[in-house]
This record gives sequence, C-alpha cells and structure tokens, in this order.
Amino acid sequence: MKNEKGFSLIELLIVVAIIGIIAAIAIPNLLKSRQAANEASAIGSTRTLGTAQATYQSTRGKGKDFALSLTVLQNDNAIDSALGSGNKSGFKFECTGTAALTASPFTPSWFDTKAEPQSTGNFGTGNRSFYSNETYVVYQKDGGAAPTAGTSATARVPSDGTPIE
Repeated sequence: MKNEKGFSLIELLIVVAIIGIIAAIAIPNLLKSRQAANEASAIGSTRTLGTAQATYQSTRGKGKDFALSLTVLQNDNAIDSALGSGNKSGFKFECTGTAALTASPFTPSWFDTKAEPQSTGNFGTGNRSFYSNETYVVYQKDGGAAPTAGTSATARVPSDGTPIE
C-alpha cells in the first residue's frame, strides 16, 4: 500500500483554496468591466439618439421639430429596435421631444434624452446615468437618476450633471 498513486486530501484542498482566491480576485474586476462596457454603450446610444433627432429635424421635422418619442424615431428607421424598446445594455432610455410653437411667444423645438442604469451598486448594470438634449452635449451623473435640464429655451443646461469630454 505504500505505492498508492493519486492526490491526498490536503493537496486537493490546497488546489481548491487557490482556485477560490483567484476567483475572489477576478470576479469583482469582471463585474467592473461589465459596468464600464454597459456605460460606454449607454453613452454611444445617447449620442446615436442625438444624431437621429438631428436627422429627423432636418427631414421629417421640416427644419424645426424634433421627434416626440423613441417610437417615432424607430418607426422612421433612425434607430434599431433594441434602442427603440427603451432598454439596451442594462440601461433604460427615454427620449421625449417638444414641437416648436410658432405663435407668440415663439419657442423652438427641443428634446431630452435620458439613460439610467436598471440597477446600481457593485452588482448593478452601471453606476452613472446620462443626459443629452438639442445641444448634443452628453452629461453624466453618479447614481441612478439622470441629470435634468430646465424646460425653457434659455435654461437647457443641466445644473446637476457634468459634461463628458
């Protein structure tokens, strides 16, 4: 019985412990990488919605009106069905527009685009939210609620977000 071959219980426990340590180090990095990828996708989708709104304004909006919703942009084939559904890459998207008023007092058309993570925290889909409007600048804010801008034509810069460079 002295020539038995194989691993002892201690050797197997050491291997399992090493695998556990490696997993404990790798999993948080994997989750952070997934969040960073989701946030990068949300930024890109926010910019895509701005481009789609600009295209809509210059064609169907007759140079003055933006699209009123994601559905209008999707029906116009300006965005894909994933973004048109309002949920993409762990983020909820909302895009609302307002038509220009030609009567006195004249107010131009404007739109708001928001991208908020479906969940936040260490195991969430993202930790930043994003906002853009007819200025085509993307703003970010830590946490779940997207930055917001005023509704008047002169107050369209959010006070609670920072621009992404």
